[in-house]
Amino acid sequence: MKITQHKQVGVGIIGSQFIANIHAEALKTVADAVIVAVMSPNEAHVKTFAEQHQIPNWFTDIDAFLALDDIDMVILGAPNYLHCEIAVKIAKAKKHVVVEKPLCLNLEEADLMIETCKENKVKLMYAEELCFTPKYVRLKALLDEGALGYPVLFKQSEKHDGPHADHFYDVEKSGGGVMMDMGCHAIQFFRWLNPKASIVSVYAQMQTSVHKDKTIGDDNSVLILEFSNGVTAIAEESWIKKGGMDDKAEIHGSEGVAYADVLQGNSILTYSEKGIGYAVEKAGNTKGWSFTMYEELWNYGFPQEMAHFVDCVKNDRTPLVTGEDGKAVLEVLFAAYASAGEGKKIKLPFKTDAKKPYVLWKK
Repeated sequence: MKITQHKQVGVGIIGSQFIANIHAEALKTVADAVIVAVMSPNEAHVKTFAEQHQIPNWFTDIDAFLALDDIDMVILGAPNYLHCEIAVKIAKAKKHVVVEKPLCLNLEEADLMIETCKENKVKLMYAEELCFTPKYVRLKALLDEGALGYPVLFKQSEKHDGPHADHFYDVEKSGGGVMMDMGCHAIQFFRWLNPKASIVSVYAQMQTSVHKDKTIGDDNSVLILEFSNGVTAIAEESWIKKGGMDDKAEIHGSEGVAYADVLQGNSILTYSEKGIGYAVEKAGNTKGWSFTMYEELWNYGFPQEMAHFVDCVKNDRTPLVTGEDGKAVLEVLFAAYASAGEGKKIKLPFKTDAKKPYVLWKK
């Protein structure tokens, strides 16, 4: 499908909660995109969402939603266990697909999504915003220009006090805990920094420490990756950190080092005795000192990500982050849960017929 040069790309959104709001706000900044419809099985939520974002069409039935001719691209923000089923439906309706992370629950589903999109000649785009986050884009540019010498060690961490919806805690729906939820960001971030090398081994340590009443999944995890060119990458993922989201990265090279803090480094240091209305994502309490964000979506890279995907559809370009990237991340996630379960380093490539990553840890 090729969009004419002067036509805006018609976008449909599936979902009406947290991530769907981010997608809608990001798309409003993209001149070549227009949101034409939203779909969610919850009528009250989807109607309110459509009114809030001035979207002309809302649906509770996915088939009716996909029958709308004005939709060229669909952004899928449903829970993980629905990704494959819905993405296949979107592709068969001849719409381009943007899937939120992680791609799906297992490698079999990933293959089905990739093949269905190829068969129907639509793009499968993997929504990994860290590849568009301005500070991280500049961080990668420093490495690419040789300012830091050759890479030796990467670090990335994402931490907050827990997800915004219950389905993340349900491992049957999510596939795993914090590593599945946020470790997927770090894995693709490392692959993006080091594209000419492959990941050859995975080691992970996982625990359920604070949220035992909500989940059997991991809520605090560490991941160590070894690349074929000798680079080591370390990811720290946590659902137990109070005070709002942390998102940080480091590159240590042979001739330099660079540190990037996506949120605290871009915030307004604030003190309030009564608290403020909103400071930063996942900040449950804003009394006393807090770091207050501005242009939060831009700092994360969501508008840039959506602009890129819209451009890929309109001008038939290859996405920076594809379904194949999503599958590669999923393979590492399965290896990570296997490593935590077996207490040893796991070599890649890693083949498994497990239906969800967490079972390799809990077996």
